[in-house]
This record gives sequence, C-alpha cells and structure tokens, in this order.
Amino acid sequence: MADADLQSFFSPNKSLEPDVLGELESILRLHDLSAEDLYFKWESYCIKLDHDAQNVTLDTVRNLKQSIQDALENSNRQVHVKLERKIASTPRGGSKPGNVTSMLDGLIPSTPATGGKLGRVGGSTGSALKRKGGNPPGLASSPAAGLADQLKNLNAVPVNSFNDRANPGEVVEILNTHLAAAEPPIAPYSEPRVKLTAASDQKKTGYKPLAMKLSEASEILDDRIDDLMTIVQEHHELDDSAFGSAASQSTTEIVAIGRIASDSIEGKLNKASLVLETSRRTGMGLRVPLKMDKIKSWSFFPGQIVALRGSNASGLEFVVNEILDVPLLPNAASQSSVLESHRERLRGGPDAMDEDSDPAPLSVIFASGPYTADDNLDFEPLHALCSQAADTYVDALVLAGPFLDVDHPLIATGDFDLPEDANIDPDTATMSTVFKYLVTPALNRLVAANPQITIVLVPSVRDVLNKHVSWPQDTIPRKELGLSKSFRIVSNPMTLFMNEFVLGLSSQDVLSQLRSEELAMGVQSSDLMSRLCRYLVEQRHYFPLYPPADRSKLPKTGTEDGVATGAVLDLSYLKLGEMVNVRPDVMMTPSFLPPFAKVVESVLIINPGFLSKRRGAGTYARMTLYPPALGSSEQMTSHKVFDRARVEIVRI
Repeated sequence: MADADLQSFFSPNKSLEPDVLGELESILRLHDLSAEDLYFKWESYCIKLDHDAQNVTLDTVRNLKQSIQDALENSNRQVHVKLERKIASTPRGGSKPGNVTSMLDGLIPSTPATGGKLGRVGGSTGSALKRKGGNPPGLASSPAAGLADQLKNLNAVPVNSFNDRANPGEVVEILNTHLAAAEPPIAPYSEPRVKLTAASDQKKTGYKPLAMKLSEASEILDDRIDDLMTIVQEHHELDDSAFGSAASQSTTEIVAIGRIASDSIEGKLNKASLVLETSRRTGMGLRVPLKMDKIKSWSFFPGQIVALRGSNASGLEFVVNEILDVPLLPNAASQSSVLESHRERLRGGPDAMDEDSDPAPLSVIFASGPYTADDNLDFEPLHALCSQAADTYVDALVLAGPFLDVDHPLIATGDFDLPEDANIDPDTATMSTVFKYLVTPALNRLVAANPQITIVLVPSVRDVLNKHVSWPQDTIPRKELGLSKSFRIVSNPMTLFMNEFVLGLSSQDVLSQLRSEELAMGVQSSDLMSRLCRYLVEQRHYFPLYPPADRSKLPKTGTEDGVATGAVLDLSYLKLGEMVNVRPDVMMTPSFLPPFAKVVESVLIINPGFLSKRRGAGTYARMTLYPPALGSSEQMTSHKVFDRARVEIVRI
C-alpha cells in the first residue's frame, strides 16, 4: 500500500525507479511518516531549492533524506541548548558577581573562556554577534568552516536568475500524443479566429463584499442540499417516501441527503469524526455520525453533498449500506450548422487558405500567476510567455491571476520602485498604476505583434488591485489598467464559449485544498489527480469544499508572517460558483500541485501550474484544438474536445 501511495504522490504519470522507491520507503520507516507527509516535505524542499518536484531522482531523494535528518538534529540541538541556558541562568555559588561570561562557556563557540572580555571589531560600539545577526542554530562560528558547509547547515540556496533557468521550453507532459502540434502560421491572420460568448452572468458577481449575513449563508448551504435531493430523486426515480432524516431513529432503510462534515473544529476529517449534516428541511439541520463499515471503497471531503442509503436503528449513528451516484450535467453539444460557422472562422479570413482543405487547428495558451519570483517585480516569466505567444501567433491567451500578488514579499511591504519612465508621484500612485507600468507593457507588445489575438484575464482573490476581495469575484475595470479592447477581463469563476466549446475558468487553487482535506478509504491511490478533478464535475461547482482549508495549512508565502490569503469565500453568493447547465468541455484549474492535463468524465481539465515559482520559473499549458466534425444540419453533435485536443505542459 505504501508503494502505491508513494507512486500516486511523487509520480502519478510514470513509474518510480526501484532505487528511488526504496529510498522513499526508507525515509517513511526511519521517521515514521505517511506518504502524504513525506510528499509535503518534498514539495517544501523543492520550493526551497528551486527544484522541479516532478523530477524525482535518487540523488535528490537522498538529499531530501539528509535535509530531514539535519532538520531533526538542529531541532534537537536547539532544545538541548535551551535546556543548558535554563540551567546556566541560575548563578552558581562559585561564580563572581556580575561575571556573565562564565555562564556562556561552551554554549557559543566564539565566546572567550572565563575571565576573558567580549572584544569589539574595529572600535565599533556593537558586538560582532549583534552586527552579524548571531549564529544560526547548527552553524559554527569558526572561520575555518567553509562557505559550502555553512550554506548546507542553513539549507540556503542562491537565487537563480530567470535567464539561468533549466530546460526552458521543455515539454513535461503531453495529452493525446497521436495528434500533431500546431504549426505556427507564416504571418498573423487577417481576422480573429476566436469568438467569445459569456455563458454565465457576470453582473451577478458585482455584489457588495464583506456584507455576508449568517441567515443568508445558512440558506445557501441548505439550498445546495435540497437541490441535490431533487436531482437524485429524478435520476434514480425515487418516491418522496424513500427519503428521510438520517438523524431520526428508525429501522427502515431510507435515502438521506446531506453534507459531509467533521464533528471536530480542529484537525483533519477522519473516520471517527465523519458526520452527515442535514438541511433544515430534511433533518432540522442535525448532524449524525456515519458508520461506513459496509462500504469497501469510498472517499469524502468536507462540504461534499452526498446521497446515502441506510438506516439509523440506534438513533446514534447512520449505518450506510450504499452510496448513490450523483448524476452529472449533460455534455455540451451544438447543431452542425453552428459548428460549420465556427469551422469557417478558423480559416482566419476569406483569402487565408484553400476552402477545400481543413482549417488550421486552434492554438490556445493557458497560464496562471504568480508571474514573477519573490525577489523581484521584473515579471520576466510573463515577458517570456508573451514573446512565445507572439512568435507562434497563438489565437488565444488565457491568464489567471494573481497578477499583483498580495502574498508577494515586495507587494506586501510596498518596498519597490516604479520604472524610471513612470512620471508618477509615488504618493498618488495606486496598484492600478503599478499594473499599468509593470504588467501592461508586456501584454500590449503581444497585441502589437499579433493584433488578432484574444486575451482573457481571470482575477484572483490574491490580486491586490481588485477591490472585490471575496470569491465569487467581480471583474477588474479594464480602462484603469491601460489595456485595449483586445483584452477580456472576466469574473472568477467564469463559464464562456470559446468558439464552439465551453470553457470553465477559476483561479482558485481548489485541488490542493481538496487533497489536504479529503478522507479516502480503500480507493486506488494511483488515480489521485483524477479523483480530485472528479469531485468538481460531480458536485457541479468550482469550489465545493466547505469549510475551506485553514490558512495555516496552505503553502507558506514569502511575506513576513508567511500565511497565505486562502479561499476568502462569500457563502451568500456561493451559488455563483456553480457550473451552468452543461459540463465544460475544457476546465482550467490552476493549482500548486504538479501540472497536468487529464480527461475526467469527458471534461478536459488543465492545471497549467504557476508560471513563476517563488524562486524560479514554472510552467504553462499549450492546447492545439482541431476543428469539430460535422453531422447532419439539424443534429445536435457533442463537442468531444477531449478527442481532438492536444495539450502540452511546457516549462517557461
């Protein structure tokens, strides 16, 4: 079981080498860790060293093992030193009054022996220890210690410049390798090849944030349970009498609808804390523990709406006999006449190519912020991405926030300067001004090089320039950012038509939170990513997790407190996060997890990764979509994007 767990976390797409797997198992046994805990340490280690988390080699695993061991030894050494200091703080009878240095003997390597004096360097008034910030734990102060050893003890790495990044342009993963990659045209098309049509109402996201009422929030949470009850009843053709309250004592088998929750405020969901929360309509809002012994394989997460068949004979717990399937939304489909019009648009103009041949495939790039490393605001990854989009004349570029990240150390402190050509008084500058001078130039150069490109921007709750701070999130005014009409700034989340296919967009990192909060028993660990994506499709929501993961559990940021922003949900408007009428053909879900492109329940789900990591370059996704097949004129034809799309995960 440990082998399968390690395989699913560290390399879900290809098998780990036996030596690497053996070394990982050795770490598990040595430090009594779970596969998930070890993977968290691996991610933290890769971020610190600017290493690709997907490149799991024997040397890097051994270095990880040494790093964990060093951290454990440093921790033990700190405890030992604190204990000695506590003992030394009590004056001994033989000590001279005021002789402080006698207490420090043996604690700090650079401390002179008893009777010596703390010397000053170059006549300065402060001690050398104070001026240098002291010796970190585990770092000897002897000048004989080499710089490499000191860096090793500090677990420090020099910040690499973006130009020195490893393997730029390398394709990490490919979906549908049998399809050829799009060949860039010789020159830009004379007309745009992309038509955008909104499938969800953006105006509804313009609500007033920070005005949530508990009564409204509870009603929204109840409505999701009651709505699913109607859907399950119609799908399984059940009578009203088949439903009941899971909290009511009865030997009769019933179907109970409710929300998965934990009876503990703190800690992760586990088998002992698993409860079903009913709505006020179906069970007066009561919670009842769930007994899952009769189910061999199951997986739940907090906030999941489920339909369970079972009974509560004791009145103390609901014994589950069966988990009923929740029906999926229908696949997106269009009439053949509509598909034909989109095929013609792909020709890029009346004289672009021979009408007898098939149009050239559509080229779309997906990327997600952050767009610059923690040590600067140069936005080099964004400039490189825009140059790539300009050189290949892509048809559409979809960028998800954050653009100006509130979790960026320089943005958080305000300790940065605008470019020299910005003739703006710093006292009157706003974050829109910062965007206009730091981000807009790269985007405008792309539009100048490829005038027919369509660019979609999705804001993030981490965007400091967006006044709408909660999710679901309103758009950002385009004029304030100095962007032309070629740009389309949408809400977060957003469902829209890009030509014929339905595109679902959300900049929330829901996948990593689902992974950390889910409870799975008896399921195949090798299919972790697909299972996480399936939650979104089954629950018909872009963020079905409730409550969201605690901010302290999220990946640390480079800010002073290191605490991430989190999900920032506004429960009163959670319904705006639902998928609209049909399943998306393509869904973009940026995540801290390793980037991927997967087909789940006929939905092509893309995690492009982050374009920039905290200390290095990241990845993006490039999709080549071939024209749809045509049927009879009035026949509804399924889009089947997953069959005609080639997706590549590429290092920037």
